[in-house]
This record gives sequence, structure tokens and C-alpha cells, in this order.
Amino acid sequence: MKGKLKTHKIFNRAVIIGILFLLAFTIGLKVYDEISILNIRDWNYHQLERIDKNKLTFSFIVFGDNKNSGRIFNELIDRVNREDCLFCIDNGDLVFAGREENFRLFIKQVKRLNKPLLTVIGNHELMLDGRGNYYKIFGPFYYSFIIGDSYFIILDDANGKGLDPWQMEWLKNELEKSRKYRYRFVFMHIPLFSPEKRLKKSNALRDLNSARELNNLFDRYNVTMIFASHIHAYYRGVWGKTPYIITGGAGAELVGANPLHDFYHYVKVSVSLNGIRYELIKLKSPPLRLIDRWLYDGYIYIYLLFGIYFWDIVLVLTIIYLVYYILFIRRI
Repeated sequence: MKGKLKTHKIFNRAVIIGILFLLAFTIGLKVYDEISILNIRDWNYHQLERIDKNKLTFSFIVFGDNKNSGRIFNELIDRVNREDCLFCIDNGDLVFAGREENFRLFIKQVKRLNKPLLTVIGNHELMLDGRGNYYKIFGPFYYSFIIGDSYFIILDDANGKGLDPWQMEWLKNELEKSRKYRYRFVFMHIPLFSPEKRLKKSNALRDLNSARELNNLFDRYNVTMIFASHIHAYYRGVWGKTPYIITGGAGAELVGANPLHDFYHYVKVSVSLNGIRYELIKLKSPPLRLIDRWLYDGYIYIYLLFGIYFWDIVLVLTIIYLVYYILFIRRI
């Protein structure tokens, strides 16, 4: 009997030591992750330095709304790695929310890209006070750059209303400077207007006066193309005199099951002195039946939960088990 009790005590101690070791290990990994992401600063500035600015003929790729998704976004990265292009632009909603854990997962994914990647701030980056985290990691919320005879303008309309007076003044100056270039590309996460009635009003800028003011400005300066995202689908059309492409199919849950619009994709843009070519690249999407879309959306959020909060979950479960063991099992 005494031998069994002794064996039981040894076993109990071994289990407790093992649990404590697991606890220390998970905490250590958590601390390491927290420290590692803080080394990333001014991401967009350093990515721009990698781009050859003298090319007159080149291609670039635009996608948006990956929102911490897993399989689809990883597949997109694999496909883009095989493309012949100069750089990529992620047009916002890089993450599900603006916590550092979310940005950490995004950084881990896009480090697999073999091309420079520039970012646009989206509304999901603002969640949980994420604007500060975005600025710390990626840099200014709006910026511009020039490649060959093309002028690129990145805007911040992530608040869903429009541009503040300072950004609007900056934009007017940028558009004026862009006059001497052949092409002018504008990137903004939230579209000026909704492309069709089935979509919610929140899928476009809420301030119609601001949207119209921007549209008139783009018309006046003959903007070559506006790229927007925010709507998890694909659309192409014209606002006033200015053409637009909405590309929101990089991995987040799709809007619905319309075969003309609701699929995962990215857009390849080829620039030359003879003009611009826009190529829609479709990725494997769930079947068009809504039940399949809902099931896949569930998978996205399960992946998100475990992809970002895996160690948090392990930590909580370990503590629960440890408390349960001390209070109940050890007394048996």
C-alpha cells in the first residue's frame, strides 16, 4: 500500500513539473514573439528601397482583405512568388484587428514573398487601437512614390468617412505633381461608392459629399485607375470619368455566391508606354452554394483563433488543468 502511495506521489510531482515546464515554455514563446515584432519599423520605406524606380515597363500586383486568413492567402503568396512583377500592394485589412499578435501573423506570412510588398491601411487595422501599431510597424498612413512614368498615391480612408483636411491638401498637391507623368494610380481601402445595391451602405464611404469631392478631384486630374478593397469581391467600373477596380479577394470571407464577383483573386497590372493591361487572376474558391461559403467562413475564423491566439489558448487550458489537478485529482 505504501509503495502505491509513494508511486502515486512521484507521478503527481512529475505531472506538476511537466505542467509547470509547459507553462514556462509557452510564456517564453509569448515573450519572444512580443519582442521579435518590435524590431520591425518603417516597413513600407524599406520595401520601397528594394524597388527599381527607373523602369518604364513593369508589372505590379494588387490584392486586399486577406484579414489574417490562412490557406487562401498562403496560396496567393505562392502564386505571386511565381509571377514576374516588380512589387505588390496589399490594399488594406491586412489583419482581423490591430493587436500586435495579428500583425505578427501577417508579417510571418508575407515574409515568404519574394517581392517587395507595400501596404495600405484598412478599417480592420484600426480595431483595438491598432492605428498606433500600424504606424509603428509600417510607417505613414498615406504616401506616394514614382516608378518610371507612373505616379502612385496611397491614401488613408480607413475611418470610412473620407480624408481629413490635412490629407486632402496633401492629395491635391500630389495630384498636381503627378500631371507631368503618363499614369496616375490611386490606392484607397474603402471605395468611394458601392458598386451595386445588394451591398451594405458601410461598404463605401459614409460621407457622400466627401466621396463626390474626391471623385471630382480624380476626374479633374485624369487618374488612370483607382484601386479599392473593403468589399470581399471583385468589381470593375467607372466613377464619373475615373475607372476603378475593387479587389477584396485575398482570403477574408466572401460577400456572397455571385459567380461574377464573389471569388478569391488578385489583379496583375502591366505598365508600358503603349498603355496599361489589367489581368484578373482567380484563386480556388469554395463552391457557389451559400452553405459551403458559410462552412468555409467558419474555417477562416477557427484558423484565425488558433493562428493568433494559439499560445494564449494553451496557457489558459494549462492553468485550468493545473488548478483542477491541485483541487481535485491530487486529493484522490
